[in-house]
Amino acid sequence: MNTPEQSPLGKASSYIDQYDASLLFPIARAGKRAEIGVLTDAPFFGADMWTAYELSWLNLRGKPQIALVHFTVPCESVNIIESKSFKLYLNSFNQTRFADAAEVLARLRADVNAAVWRGGVLQSSVGVKLIAPEWFDREPIYELDGLSLDRLDVECTRYTPAPDLLWAAADQMPVSEVLVSNLLKSNCLVTGQPDWGSVQISYTGFPIDQEGLLQYLVSFRQHNEFHEQCVERIFMDIWTRCKPLKLTVFARYTRRGGVDINPFRTSHPQALPANTRIARQ
Repeated sequence: MNTPEQSPLGKASSYIDQYDASLLFPIARAGKRAEIGVLTDAPFFGADMWTAYELSWLNLRGKPQIALVHFTVPCESVNIIESKSFKLYLNSFNQTRFADAAEVLARLRADVNAAVWRGGVLQSSVGVKLIAPEWFDREPIYELDGLSLDRLDVECTRYTPAPDLLWAAADQMPVSEVLVSNLLKSNCLVTGQPDWGSVQISYTGFPIDQEGLLQYLVSFRQHNEFHEQCVERIFMDIWTRCKPLKLTVFARYTRRGGVDINPFRTSHPQALPANTRIARQ
């Protein structure tokens, strides 16, 4: 089983520019999920939505081609892909000739599927969408909708996850709210490099104390964990401590190395949000 310490993270790497699917480094989701109490069936659905901004290859005449790529990785998949390995993999397309964009898309889908489902049975395919340069101006910027928690003037003193800050008013009528914050920050599990993000929390249930929720989100500031794992930790802490009837957590992290990662977790089946970037991405 691969571990984060075995990945290319934090190590000097040769940038291979000839196509090599073996560069993808999958890491099992199960270990980190066990830490947050998810031992069998997870109480959430969703996906990890990736955007790659630096994909390039050569056509059969050797002329460089470029595209943006949206990836949608089901959260039911066995593995995540370590992000540096993903960047190295995409870089390996740079000097490789392909007949057309359809061939590139097919390679991407097959390789990422093989990596995220390694060690398990493929249940649903990874989504891959290539966006050609003539469509770049249709990639808009939208901020996350909702009531900003950042408006609150709160004292923050805790910078590692503190779920005890979360509570809901069980003596009040249930509400449906969408709350957002741009103050999410965590750090890479291996290198400690900062990961900056915005988060949207939608729920139906007893009113969650907003000051405590903001302080809780800020408490990730010195926490080392991958994006997908942070979002699942946030979901499970709110789910277990505030006991909402419905809950959705969606985070959009700023890009690093030409890739951004945007995990989405929800307690109830629903359509995925549009993979539209926020200003900081």
